Amino acid sequence: MNEESSGDRLAVMPTKDLTEVADALARIAAALERLAPPRREAPDFARHLAARWRVTGGARYLEAVRHVHHVDADWLVGVAEQCARIDGNTRQFIAGRRANNVLLTGSRGTGKSSLVKAMLSRYAQRGLRLIEVEKEHLNDLPDIVDQIASDPHRFILFCDDLSFDQGDGSYKALKAILDGSIAAATPNVLIYATSNRRHLLPEYFHENAETRHVGDEVHFGESVEEKVSLSERFGLWISFYPFSQDEYLHAVHSWVPLLGGRAPQSARQREAFERDALNWALQRGSRSGRVAYQFACDYAGRTAKAPPRPRATRRSAT
Repeated sequence: MNEESSGDRLAVMPTKDLTEVADALARIAAALERLAPPRREAPDFARHLAARWRVTGGARYLEAVRHVHHVDADWLVGVAEQCARIDGNTRQFIAGRRANNVLLTGSRGTGKSSLVKAMLSRYAQRGLRLIEVEKEHLNDLPDIVDQIASDPHRFILFCDDLSFDQGDGSYKALKAILDGSIAAATPNVLIYATSNRRHLLPEYFHENAETRHVGDEVHFGESVEEKVSLSERFGLWISFYPFSQDEYLHAVHSWVPLLGGRAPQSARQREAFERDALNWALQRGSRSGRVAYQFACDYAGRTAKAPPRPRATRRSAT
């Protein structure tokens, strides 16, 4: 027995029923369109200096940063050597020459992220752009690279405060994009990452038991090799160190006028100022550029002239 085809069934369906079916399908399509995430326009990097990779619901897209945090490298104290190294690498990159992916590691608050932002401020006019990618979205790195591969600008993919917990497999995507994927590296993209850990992955004492001695050579176990191999894929390591007391006070003094504060004038004022700055650092448990900036913000807020109040204006009744 031959079954009727769907076309035959529709052919014998009354016109009124066909209209109702078409209306129902149109309503379903409209409802689905309302539920779908709005279409996102790709950032125009001729107008925008930076973007973020956003993941909201089922949508994954680049979103332009409209208010970019400007940092001048000359504002940063105690990191002259580190600045020279990252600046040299970045200049090579924007000139179209060979350059390395960069891992900036070391003490918190010492200027790692600020130096990356300073490179954007310094070289944006020469075509440098920055895309911020959160650690949770590292698996999307190949998709991000594909989206910007044909763009004429030079891009730094910036991963801030990068580290991985035990069992976190997202670092494998980073390993592949750095060096190890079948896809060729895109010449207009570098990765700059900051971390408080040199090896990015947690290290445990028991892993040392895997180390073997073969003659005079030391062979690390697979666990250690796996953790070291990730950071080794960054061609350039730049280390940052805790500030000495003199470096910390130098940073405090340099930030105050930049933030609009009144620098201490007399020796007595300077002594009180530095005592307050050291007490501030003692309470925070750290001497760093970030803590120096935070103290300077507080000091500038307390000592700066109050802005003039706007004069009240009379309004005529309407």
